[in-house]
Amino acid sequence: MKDTHTIAVRLHKNVPPDWYERSIKRNLLQRFWHTRRFLEVGELIEPAESILDIGCADGTFTKIIFQKTGARKLVGIDVLKSSIDYAKKRFSKNKQMKFKVADAHNLPFKTQEFNAVFCLEALEHVVDPSRVLREIYRVLKKGGYAVILVPSENWLFHSIIWPLWQMLPGKNIWEDTHLHNFSNNFLERLLEQSGLKIRENKKFLLGMLHVVKTVKE
Repeated sequence: MKDTHTIAVRLHKNVPPDWYERSIKRNLLQRFWHTRRFLEVGELIEPAESILDIGCADGTFTKIIFQKTGARKLVGIDVLKSSIDYAKKRFSKNKQMKFKVADAHNLPFKTQEFNAVFCLEALEHVVDPSRVLREIYRVLKKGGYAVILVPSENWLFHSIIWPLWQMLPGKNIWEDTHLHNFSNNFLERLLEQSGLKIRENKKFLLGMLHVVKTVKE
């Protein structure tokens, strides 16, 4: 079995611990991209008591999820210790938000522990997305929901936006970190295999981003 955690750390070793907080403040493109994606994701959010945020990075979007759900407990996980340490320090006064180094392929949580799981622009970075989705299904309570966001890898994103991004703001940071292409119906097929049932399914930003809300029946 591949050491998925080691692979992920190696691929993302150049990501600064404050990447999203800093980029949104300094980069207009980043600000537009993430503002738009959270407008779309925000429409899918329902109140939930316990939440898992997979690929939380510096906690920028974890905080938004926390605020919108009114969660009593929220855990953000990431493979990079530097990002988790930064998030812990940044949100140290919020005792309801916890941050933990963990691998999404082997979630260190009990079965049916969370009411909601978020995996936002993280699934394309993992070694085995099928395994990650099965883990999401396992830790999700019956009746709970999961929101999955991936780049749709349409022509505009794959041929222009992503290559430009790797040459400019993301140079030497995101190169070779996208391990999977979620074009066509690849995400829907993986979700069907995981047992999660699709309730909402849409693409936005000229079809470059694909968000799906699922439930565990």
